[in-house]
Amino acid sequence: MPLSVHAAVLCTPRCRCTPAVSVHGPCRRASQWQSHDPGEPPTIITVSGMGQAGPVSTSPLPIGGSAEPAARPPVGPSPQRPSVPDGAPGDGAAVGLEPLPLRAADTTAERPWPVRHLAPKIADYIARMPPVWVEGQVLNLRRWNNLCFLTLRDTDLDMSLSVTVPAQALAGLSGPVSDGSHLVVHARPRYHAKKGDLTFAADDVRLVGLGELLARIEHLKGVLAAEGLFDADRKRPLPFLPAVVGLVCAQQGDAEHDVVSNARARWAAVEFEIRRVTVQGPRAVPEVSTAIAELDADPRVEVVVVARGGGSFEDLLPFSNEALVRAAAACRTPLVSAIGHHLDSPLLDLVADLRASTPTDAAKRIVPDVAEERARLTQARGRGRAALTQRLAREQTALDHWRSRPVLASPATLVDQHEGRLRVLVDTARRALHTVLVRDRAQVAGLAAQVRALSPQATLDRGYAVVQRPDGQVVRDPAEVAPDDALRIRLARGQLAARVTAEAATTGTHPVTTEAGSATAEARSATAEARSTTAEARSTAAGAQSADTEGPQTATGGEV
Repeated sequence: MPLSVHAAVLCTPRCRCTPAVSVHGPCRRASQWQSHDPGEPPTIITVSGMGQAGPVSTSPLPIGGSAEPAARPPVGPSPQRPSVPDGAPGDGAAVGLEPLPLRAADTTAERPWPVRHLAPKIADYIARMPPVWVEGQVLNLRRWNNLCFLTLRDTDLDMSLSVTVPAQALAGLSGPVSDGSHLVVHARPRYHAKKGDLTFAADDVRLVGLGELLARIEHLKGVLAAEGLFDADRKRPLPFLPAVVGLVCAQQGDAEHDVVSNARARWAAVEFEIRRVTVQGPRAVPEVSTAIAELDADPRVEVVVVARGGGSFEDLLPFSNEALVRAAAACRTPLVSAIGHHLDSPLLDLVADLRASTPTDAAKRIVPDVAEERARLTQARGRGRAALTQRLAREQTALDHWRSRPVLASPATLVDQHEGRLRVLVDTARRALHTVLVRDRAQVAGLAAQVRALSPQATLDRGYAVVQRPDGQVVRDPAEVAPDDALRIRLARGQLAARVTAEAATTGTHPVTTEAGSATAEARSATAEARSTTAEARSTAAGAQSADTEGPQTATGGEV
């Protein structure tokens, strides 16, 4: 009995697909299928037969209508999807099916899109994309008939695209194309619905030569230099004796062996923290940048070495990548670049704190040679000992020279010459001072005697008295007082109170009554004493004048 196959295809009355085509899926004419009016009601087409045209029944079913949907084709047992039992006769009866959602947002687990419905939509969307120029590195290049298949990989990140290029387009390039070459292709994206693959069909290819790469590197070099990443003041000095050295090198190569063996031969106690990465190709930039960041974050690492055993210009392009250069500039640990390329210096050499020509040279720069340091220490000690011996000998000679001078051999000689003169001067000064003192003493005594003789107190001492009114006014004339006036009489030692009793008629004086009595005798004795004192002062002054005359002669004789 022939097997009856029932398939429902969601189409519109405008679609002119045949039952034989629609039995495999929706309308294959993408342009007509995409131009269907979403507002038109879909039509359920039921096809009977095995790859042959059969009776076709069409019945419009509005979206969201209440009509009972026909059964869908057998896709496995499901409670929502009734299946046709095996062996059912193919009578060509129409089976009602549920309409598919029009939008992807309307799909659910119960109402999904079949692959045959989604794949053409993706293909049509990608087909509407315009062609684009893409640059990358060639990998896995192979040729089949008139087409070349290759993988175009990004130079910085691990991303790639599949590209098909006409063999004639590659043959017309200025140079050969192989794995690692840089190409710029003009390609249009294509989606293969059968396998779900996305490829790019190229129609034009440009080979990126060394000149253009160098121009790009020079431009980047100018930009980074303007930012100050290559300034000398950013360079940090390397530690004299690092305990731990961070090493970024290839997974397989001689760079690691050169650095480690030479460094430990020079200083056996040095330790290494090694990060093995890819040093060429698209993965080089992210892996090297990550390794530098990890070693920089390790507090034990005192210096970081990025080593590579040379290579072609294309192999060293990752070390001129902007992302890698900026990662190296952000490293706070001193960085040594040992790429080992003499002709073209990568930008990493310019941003590093120290550039080594080879990995071996880097090992010599980061650690000192123990044998050489010991020899230098021995040499420095010998030089220091010789310099100290010479300095002591020179100072001893100078000291002996100064000690042989007469002034230091017998220092008292110079003092003895001036000792006698100093004694004469001291004696002369002492006599002159004595003479001056004696003369001045005599002058002072004479002046004191004169002052004492002229003083009112001396007059009082001789027995005279001073009569004063109570207000302190001196009475010089008897007419200045009247009887019963109180008076005050000042004597040499003390004073008396007196009062006028009567007026004398003959002499014009008033009798004064005092408590002390008359002092005439004392006045007379005081007068005699004053005269004797004056005579003594005059004799003293004469003696002083004779001493003044004799003093200079003695001083002069002393000097002679």
